[in-house]
Amino acid sequence: MKIALYVHCFFPRHFYGTEAYTLALAKELATAGHQPVVVSATLAGEPGQRNVIEDYIHEGVRVVSIDKNPFPNRCVRDSYEQPAVRHLHERLLRQLRPDVIHVCHLISHTTALLDVARRMNVPVFATLTDFFGFCYTNQLENAQGALCEGPDPERANCIACFLKLAGSRPNAEFIAKLGGRKVVRTAVSHQLARLGRREREPFTISSFAPNDIVLRPGILRRAMEVYREAIAPTLFLKGAYERNGFPAPLRLSHFGIEIDRSPKPARRDRGAVKLGFIGQLSPHKGAHLLVEALRASGRANLSLSLWGPQDQDPGYYAKLRRLAEGLQIKFLGILPRAELAEAFGTLDYLAIPSTWYENSPLILLQALATHTPVIVADVPGMTEFVEYGVNGFHFARGNLGSLTGVLRRVADEPNLASELCAASSYERVPADMASDLLALYAAHGLILPN
Repeated sequence: MKIALYVHCFFPRHFYGTEAYTLALAKELATAGHQPVVVSATLAGEPGQRNVIEDYIHEGVRVVSIDKNPFPNRCVRDSYEQPAVRHLHERLLRQLRPDVIHVCHLISHTTALLDVARRMNVPVFATLTDFFGFCYTNQLENAQGALCEGPDPERANCIACFLKLAGSRPNAEFIAKLGGRKVVRTAVSHQLARLGRREREPFTISSFAPNDIVLRPGILRRAMEVYREAIAPTLFLKGAYERNGFPAPLRLSHFGIEIDRSPKPARRDRGAVKLGFIGQLSPHKGAHLLVEALRASGRANLSLSLWGPQDQDPGYYAKLRRLAEGLQIKFLGILPRAELAEAFGTLDYLAIPSTWYENSPLILLQALATHTPVIVADVPGMTEFVEYGVNGFHFARGNLGSLTGVLRRVADEPNLASELCAASSYERVPADMASDLLALYAAHGLILPN
């Protein structure tokens, strides 16, 4: 089968969870005798391509990249519905002639892809890796920082999230800063939601049309009706989509991990406890909270190895360096995938202090697969895999005192690391993901080779 895997961005420039999932899936599908091609994008603002559509090979996988620089988002609506790129998707699909489209992330391709696929009658499936399908921020967190249930009937809560983000930008206009202030945000959001219901002559203020957010869930839901079925990697994400009216059947399929699962090396210094953080250095990943908790713990036997790009958010990185002064913290840059298992071998615990609602991040599963216990924020997309006191610990999301308490416990009971290490594992591999995908296609009557 010819299988087109659509993802918002890809290697080598982008290399996080959804991209890694897509790459692993493509390799396994090729091994199984299929013809996968990854369709990705150069994001607007990145160095442009010579041609709007270009091919390249990454680790043996064919990648087709669409340059979004000629099609920047002019408004909120362009971020999910962009008719201007329909002709590109049609041209590309006529060239690729896939038997199946599998959407690993829709954001760069928007409903334009789904509209063209429906018109061309190409079977479409999806893997849902975040909350883009119904949440404006993709993170299912409300403007107060708590877990959100999804868009309210007026979409006022979605507009509140927009105001919070828009008002926090350094170059925000005065009206955006005013609307983003917490004391007036709720009232302003409800008023804008009412104005946003005007469709014939949409209300606009300071280049923002509330109608773009009011209509977003409905437009996406109707477009996603083309999905024959979709995969969710966690029960939490599956339930969230179902509660918000996802228009297609959903099945659970946990991610698979390819990593060296050899026994962990014996701990040399039984009194020292070594923590690790591996990932993006941006506020929602919570590295600052981990550094602050390390200081607040007051435990001299705790150290932290921190891997992540220093140029992703220079201001945030500089803040981390200031917070880390005087502590046993090493800033080690980007960790190559080939060195992951070796790095885990040096750690007693991996910490994932994210302040948003993660969904089985691959780094969590990689840690467990290498017998490394974890310390995670208590969000369902992670606690689904972590049994407290057995293969790790969880703490109250965003709560410095709660995380500090966990760090003090692991520091005061250093032998716990060895006990939890023995109970930490994760068995699924990428071939399992590919098998689930092919079974999904077979269930819908698609012809598979022998």
